[in-house]
Amino acid sequence: MPIELPKEARQQAITSIERYFREHMDEPIGNVAAGGLLNFFLQEIGPSVYNRAVTDAQERLQARVMELDIDVHESEFGYWKTAKRK
Repeated sequence: MPIELPKEARQQAITSIERYFREHMDEPIGNVAAGGLLNFFLQEIGPSVYNRAVTDAQERLQARVMELDIDVHESEFGYWKTAKRK
């Protein structure tokens, strides 16, 4: 599954890459080259970030599932315990 950015986010990323090159590199980078660099990063590094995020989400969900019995536990056979109080 290719990792793609929405149009607005893609444009902001390209603008950010151009700014980075202006401020930190000897030569500026053009819009087309910045777009190509962004494509490279999305294809080469994007899947690693995506997979890590999926793993993190799985771990968090698994932890919540393990606590489910605590959060929604209901005592069994409690009628007589409450009936005595009435």
